Amino acid sequence: MEARLFLYAFGIWIVFVLVAILNGYCRNKFLVPRVGAQVGHVISTITLVCFILLITFLFLNNIQIPYTRMDLFAIGAFWLALTILFELVFGHYVVGHPWSTLLADYNILKGRIWSLVLLTTFIAPLLFGSILPK
Repeated sequence: MEARLFLYAFGIWIVFVLVAILNGYCRNKFLVPRVGAQVGHVISTITLVCFILLITFLFLNNIQIPYTRMDLFAIGAFWLALTILFELVFGHYVVGHPWSTLLADYNILKGRIWSLVLLTTFIAPLLFGSILPK
C-alpha cells in the first residue's frame, strides 16, 4: 500500500472517531432520555453505520491515489483494528468503563448490535471500491 493512501486512510479513521463521539453524545443527550437505552443504542448504531458508509464512499470516490483490492482489504482491516483498540483502550482507560461493560456491547444475543459498526468499518472499503469506477 502506498504510504499516502495509508495516511489518508488514517485521517479518514480519525473522522470516524469524531463522528462516533458526536453520535454517542447525541445518543446519550437526546435519544436515551426519550426512547430508552436499548432503542437509543439501536438507532445510534444504525446512524453511525450510515455515516461510516457515507464517509467511506466520499473517501473512495474522491481519492486521487491508485489502490488495489488488497489495499481496500488492508484499509478495512486497519480501520477495524484501530476501532476495536480505540473502543477498548479509550473506553476503559480514559472514560473508566469496566471491561464487562465494554465487552457487553459485543453481545448480539442481548440485542447489542455494535458489531454492525465493526463489520461496516471492515467491509465498506471493499464494497465501495468494487462498485466505484477507478
